[in-house]
Amino acid sequence: MEPITTISSHAVPLLMDDIDTDQIIPARYLKTTSKNGLGEALFADWRYSVDGAPYPEFALNQPSASGARILIAQNNFGCGSSREHAPWSLQDWGFEAVIALSFADIFRSNALKNGLLPIAVDAPFFDDLLRTISRDPFAQISINLSNQLVSIEGGQRTKFHIDPFARECLLKGIDQLDYLLSLDEEISTYEVTHE
Repeated sequence: MEPITTISSHAVPLLMDDIDTDQIIPARYLKTTSKNGLGEALFADWRYSVDGAPYPEFALNQPSASGARILIAQNNFGCGSSREHAPWSLQDWGFEAVIALSFADIFRSNALKNGLLPIAVDAPFFDDLLRTISRDPFAQISINLSNQLVSIEGGQRTKFHIDPFARECLLKGIDQLDYLLSLDEEISTYEVTHE
């Protein structure tokens, strides 16, 4: 994983509640254990018609979505089944963070373990964010993981909560296994002294 310290980008609003993991990445794409190429299947049933033509009105098919590294959703994003492919597909498309009013717990956990930053914000900040994006789809949103701050270009900023262990891992660009391996010397010392 790459370390995350700051993310600055425009955002793609996908304004629906209860976006479940089967819509994020439909089950027919779960046969792979590779993260590569899953971005093409991200929201496949919403992005493409049966014959594979893109729906021009869908958020990710809009010209303003190109290059966006932040997705904006509403309540209970990532509900449904537990599948790591959901954060994988978001990342493979190019997203580094999702800002929403709330997240399903399992999705949040999977996202953090895979280097995707889920940020839950309160309703007043969310409303200001949407107003800003409606005026300017390319308005910059800045996320500072060190300070746990998200700010809107020319607008508000707010603190966000993140599990301290997950924050440390994301800042260092490591996962849980990397963290344990970094403690190899301390573990070996403990084993020797506690036989």
